[in-house]
Amino acid sequence: MKIIKQFLHPNELPDEQRQNYTNFLWDIAWFGVLSGSTQNFLNIYATRIGASEVQIGILAAVTAVISLLFTMPASRWLEGRNIKEATFWTSIYYRIWFLAFVPLPWLFSQQQQVWALIIISFVMAIPLTGLAVGFGSLFAESVPANYRAYFAGSRNVMLSVAFMASSLLCGGLLTWIPFPYNYQLVFFIGFVGGMLSSYFLSKITLLPKEPPTTVPTIATRPGLRAYLRMDIWRTSFSVVLVLLFLFHIAQYSAIPLFPIYFVRELNLSDNDLGIGTALFYLAMLIGSAQLHHLVARLGNKGIIGLGVVGMAIYPILLAQSSTNLHYFGISFLGGYAWSYVGGTTMNYIFDHSPADDRPAYLAWYNLMLNAAVLIGSLSGPFLSNVFDIRIALVAFGLMRLLVGLAILRWGNAGAVA
Repeated sequence: MKIIKQFLHPNELPDEQRQNYTNFLWDIAWFGVLSGSTQNFLNIYATRIGASEVQIGILAAVTAVISLLFTMPASRWLEGRNIKEATFWTSIYYRIWFLAFVPLPWLFSQQQQVWALIIISFVMAIPLTGLAVGFGSLFAESVPANYRAYFAGSRNVMLSVAFMASSLLCGGLLTWIPFPYNYQLVFFIGFVGGMLSSYFLSKITLLPKEPPTTVPTIATRPGLRAYLRMDIWRTSFSVVLVLLFLFHIAQYSAIPLFPIYFVRELNLSDNDLGIGTALFYLAMLIGSAQLHHLVARLGNKGIIGLGVVGMAIYPILLAQSSTNLHYFGISFLGGYAWSYVGGTTMNYIFDHSPADDRPAYLAWYNLMLNAAVLIGSLSGPFLSNVFDIRIALVAFGLMRLLVGLAILRWGNAGAVA
């Protein structure tokens, strides 16, 4: 109990940061419930009702398409607004749609449900775009730079615990309750988790505004180029954008292949998938607990580079696996590598973007992320159809390895924060 109390209310934090720390922890805890339930099993459900590799890819790609269209408008919409209120309401408008997954088996045939999942995801992507840009700014504007690694590591620990608990619970429910009622219950649990996560986002307190460190450029540069903030590509941040773009292509090219490989090649049960996911997040918990000290020694660039190199292991070893025990071990290794990447990506971006112009920089990152999601989500299934799925997984693993080495070599250009 003493360890839990210290984790929830750490003595090393100043008094003015403890409330935000607690609220950020509970936000990510309930997000972990959403992730460990609906988001964890949605692609598995789609696969079980007959979705093809292409449809699984489309399910991921529709979000990317909408984000590409709406990221810049969302960034401009956020400028001058209260970032806390904007982030809260976009999270509500996004997460309330998770409730729409629950009645689908009562309304449509299985193939119609696949397309319904795609359409709902398409609609959800509009507020998700604002949330993706807004949350990054909210975190940066409510947590001092010297505490961000500590907050991020602690949030990853809490996410791991919540994800493990919810994924194991949901894996059991999917085994014990008949289909499709089992998935309907899991989707409802995810909806509740999402709403509670949004509630704790509403309790975040912003830091006092800092004086500007750069001269605004939009007012003196009318036209499309100013609207798109093309001036950002003439800064050192362009190197960060390119490296993360390549990483996300390698990441999301493999992701649509995972549920196909799990269900059709390894014949894993829902309970197996729940255990594997729990092991992934157990390893993520272990890695996240060390993150603050590792970042202090190696910096955000060093940790994210090592993490991307480590993430190459997952698809390469998965392609060689044939049993659920192999899957369990690979899940643990993948979770440890992801703790490095997931815990430092945003802080790495903050290191290379000015505090007074951050929404525009985050918007460009979000654009590149979603372009990579779109390219990866469509090219991954395509290449797995042209070649064997195992060959595709190994290729994407090798791409992750090369990008990780590139981040370690060139990823520290022009840090500003």
